[in-house]
Amino acid sequence: MIVVATADFEVYHGVVNELRDRGVTFTTIELDDTLPERTTVVVSAAGEEPPTPDDVPVVRADPDDPRRAVDEVLATLRGGSGRTVVGVDPGERPGVAVCSGEMVVATFHVPLADAAEVVREEVDDAVDPLVRVGDGARLQGAKIIDDLEEIPVELVDETGTTPYLGTGARGMGDVLAAVNIARLEGERVESRTIEPTTGELQRIKERSRERSEENRAIDEELARRVALGELSLDEALGEHRED
Repeated sequence: MIVVATADFEVYHGVVNELRDRGVTFTTIELDDTLPERTTVVVSAAGEEPPTPDDVPVVRADPDDPRRAVDEVLATLRGGSGRTVVGVDPGERPGVAVCSGEMVVATFHVPLADAAEVVREEVDDAVDPLVRVGDGARLQGAKIIDDLEEIPVELVDETGTTPYLGTGARGMGDVLAAVNIARLEGERVESRTIEPTTGELQRIKERSRERSEENRAIDEELARRVALGELSLDEALGEHRED
């Protein structure tokens, strides 16, 4: 049984809401109360001394990050945290899935510019984390890999990782693909140097024409910088208008 024992209102509020959102059974007590029988883990704030015997672990919750404490609690109940593995399905809005052992503990669907930072926040303080990036969207995947310096990364063959999406599941494909990517072994890489193809550059120029108020496409050099992640499309349009 999970027991929340804290006098810190922010910790209490954050942890209890997080547990409820996940449908987890728990109970709460005052710091000077006796622990219920069958207590398996206690959640408390830093510096507090809940009434715990030596064989009951205590998870310290940060009021600013209750989800991390709940992740640790659930990992403890599973008998160990397992390795933190993050799967990334690259694209203009990558899907990101965070797995602890066999459990998916968090998912995200974010703009490309935010993907690496989201991954960094999720593996912060994790023991021996691993990031697995799909090889499908070459340019976007290369940018994410290059932005994840000092974090172990594997490049994964993502063939067949996007499942069939039934009624009501529209928009979930990238996230579900990221879950599947996290479960596949890949090749360890430190960077991925990709030279944009003529077709990729042409598609970027066509997108810039559609975005441009003057119906003008950016030149090939600006398109190449967009492809390599050095500029956003809007930034490239801004430079193009200044020329």
